[in-house]
Amino acid sequence: MNNTIYLRRANKLIIEQQEGEKRLPKAYLATALKNMEALGYTFSDELMRAVRSLSKEQFEALYVQLVADLRIMVGAHVEYKPMYSGFPMQVMQEDEADLYLNAIIHYLTLVYPDREPVERMPLMEKTDLKVIRLGNQEEFQTLIRQLIEAKGSISPTDKEDIDTVLEHADPDEVDAILPSEIPFKENVGFVVAALLKHEKAGIERIGPYFKTATDVLRLAVAWSDGDVSLAAATAFRKFKRRERRLLLGLLEQCGQITEDMLRYKDRWIRLGEILHPSEYKLRYPRCEEAFDILRNNKPFATFNGSVELAFQYQNIWSLMDLLSQRPGEFARRLDHLLRSTEEQEYILLAFAEVLEKISTPVLLLVKHHFARRNVPQDLRVFFPKGNVAKAFAIPNELPVIDEATCREVVQLCEQALVQRFADLPSLGKTYIDPQLHNYLVPFSQRSASKALHTIVRGSRVPMGEGDTIRFFNWWKEGKVNGQDTGRVDIDLSAVMYDENWNYVEHISYTNLRSAMYQAVHSGDIVSAPKGACEFIDLHIPSIVNYGGRYVVASLLSFTSHPYCDLPECFVGWMMRKKPGSGEIFEPSTVANKIDITADTQIAIPVILDLVDRTVIWTDLALTRQPDYYNNVEGNEKGMVLMGKAMTGLRKPDLYDLFMLHAKARGELVDTLDQADTVYSVGQGVTPFDMEQIMAEYLV
Repeated sequence: MNNTIYLRRANKLIIEQQEGEKRLPKAYLATALKNMEALGYTFSDELMRAVRSLSKEQFEALYVQLVADLRIMVGAHVEYKPMYSGFPMQVMQEDEADLYLNAIIHYLTLVYPDREPVERMPLMEKTDLKVIRLGNQEEFQTLIRQLIEAKGSISPTDKEDIDTVLEHADPDEVDAILPSEIPFKENVGFVVAALLKHEKAGIERIGPYFKTATDVLRLAVAWSDGDVSLAAATAFRKFKRRERRLLLGLLEQCGQITEDMLRYKDRWIRLGEILHPSEYKLRYPRCEEAFDILRNNKPFATFNGSVELAFQYQNIWSLMDLLSQRPGEFARRLDHLLRSTEEQEYILLAFAEVLEKISTPVLLLVKHHFARRNVPQDLRVFFPKGNVAKAFAIPNELPVIDEATCREVVQLCEQALVQRFADLPSLGKTYIDPQLHNYLVPFSQRSASKALHTIVRGSRVPMGEGDTIRFFNWWKEGKVNGQDTGRVDIDLSAVMYDENWNYVEHISYTNLRSAMYQAVHSGDIVSAPKGACEFIDLHIPSIVNYGGRYVVASLLSFTSHPYCDLPECFVGWMMRKKPGSGEIFEPSTVANKIDITADTQIAIPVILDLVDRTVIWTDLALTRQPDYYNNVEGNEKGMVLMGKAMTGLRKPDLYDLFMLHAKARGELVDTLDQADTVYSVGQGVTPFDMEQIMAEYLV
């Protein structure tokens, strides 16, 4: 189980090496590696030497599980039978009337067109193999601990991995994995709930993690399989008597609990109906008092109420005094403060006094915000808190703030960060790849989808070699939690726009081939009892030469099923130099594969910038009840909005983060071979090492 997680997260395996001579014949290893090439993977030299120490039986068990895991990772674990088995040429050459009639027959009978075998040329493309390396138990435990120590929210996949590891860990392994502190409060609730569920922790181990009433609320939510971000309400389960005492005991030990509980008043009242604090009023008197205030609406002055009142009456001096008590809130309100008064120099003096108490992620965001504060920008983009990967954008109507004031905020934040990073271990000579400008800092991965290569929304990944990009999706209908989905129709679409986001063309079930470009769809399938797939080929030069630039790839649930209610649904893409060779789905050419599991009906996994030849990672969803019509044409407005928002998104990037670390504790060098520490896309610390970045570089 650990190797399955380790392989997916780090491309590494743990091998229990045997003492003595090599026992595995070379022919076994060579045959296995040759077979793995079809999936796009191979072993490092060190891993080859390690597996040679295994017996045939041990290696066979390792290999069977490894291939099964790799197939799932790249999407090769299912059978691909597109509507037209001779895609793409068959669709491009088919008579228009035949395409129409075939579609009508399929819609009425669910029968595919003639599926006579199509002779295809062997794969003529040579792909760079991904190297699987040798890992060890200590490194794997460090990886899981870094996830728990993340300074931002983690994804559902991250949580599943942590839960699985904790469930199967021995007591000594749990001690090695658990950090002394869990900085991000959502992770406290989830991790402690997992420990309690698997009976791996007592009150003495988990008690120090809880500082506020909201920490305890998150634990109750996680224990009830709810949303620990608290973006959505949770139906609390009935807790046993000892569990009620545990929650009340943790709450009693926290600081000012009443004000914190008032932030989520209704949820605490519902939870109180289950915890019955009055039964324990002598043992937990502070809990009883707080619940009494909530239940009976007794007056209680709160910090946020005081802040809003001060803003209402423009009492800047009171605001500075209040916000200085909570530095993180001061940082988040700084822009509002600076445009609310002419006394900006006093606000900056007060802000400077609390800088050391503001978290690194917040300082990075404030620094970046004010560095670009007055740069003209049409839209402001927001990602709502919660588990669904949604975003919305509004017109940018912020008034200008004096440029000198903005520069001073940037300088204050940078000085504080450099001073903070200087206390960390030395990096020595440091190389930073300029390509890291294209990869954003992982502040929040709460709603990130499970993918072959997961990165941060808004990051830009260079396209591989080849002039044709082939999108694919696969889905299945059937039973989920005992409920039959019925017929499920998922439509793969691609919409093309020019450089000004004017619509120019689309490829979808309504338009299988383009009249303008070399772009083609494999055919619309409307039912998937055994699984179904669709493909789209886009020839990049033909689109760019005729004015196209952006392509928004999307999945639409035509039958209105939320993706979270399907047995399986994923999307991905391949870069093809010779799209007519090989099978339609060639695992070794898969650039990425993303599992679509959001509680929505329209997903936008990526946006392509064909001029810059970059893939913009979006992993977004449009509204569950789409406006207009449930097809790609009906959602053009939403797609244009998301497209403009994501292509114009500006957030702190990894290059700037690592430069701050190098300035504080390293010496910059110009080439890789000079460096002790490397930050790049391909080696050293990479954008895909998000566990390490969130735990060690956002301190």
